[in-house]
Amino acid sequence: MLRELSLYIPNQGTRQEIREKVVHEFLKEEPGAGTGDLASKYKYYVETLRSGNRIFLSRPAYLNKGFDFVIRVEGINFNAGKGRARENPTHGDLLEDLEKKKEANSEFYKLLYELIQQVYFCNEVRKKEYKQMIFEVGFPIDFILLVIKWLFIEQDITYWNFSGRAMFMSKIPLPNKPEGV
Repeated sequence: MLRELSLYIPNQGTRQEIREKVVHEFLKEEPGAGTGDLASKYKYYVETLRSGNRIFLSRPAYLNKGFDFVIRVEGINFNAGKGRARENPTHGDLLEDLEKKKEANSEFYKLLYELIQQVYFCNEVRKKEYKQMIFEVGFPIDFILLVIKWLFIEQDITYWNFSGRAMFMSKIPLPNKPEGV
């Protein structure tokens, strides 16, 4: 049986504190009674984008065991024109989008990278910090920042004995260095 819940976890505190809040919520889940329809399934609505689309987590995730989850965005097909539809953005989807943004406007990209660093360091980013930043390509800024927030959290849970979010952060394209530096 699918249970749908709203969940708000602020991006404030330490990696460990945020991870504990999410895991604590998962610990409230009812156990399943078997596989298929007998498994307990959860959908956690965690963010609402300016477009009105919601970011949600679905559990269980079938590739990993334990506390893992899949990040999904309702109403967006990340595989459009490439076959089977999927609502889950991948690391590659975001990295490709960030490369396009960097090429399109390196000055705005530098500011966006600084906001991504704020998310990485577990700080909330307010809309006023990016509402003037508009790229002609790719996903909206709120989408990028909120999906990355949850990708970081997912990696902190899945790889909590390792570097967690640092694995994804290390792949995010660095801004161009100013000329003469």
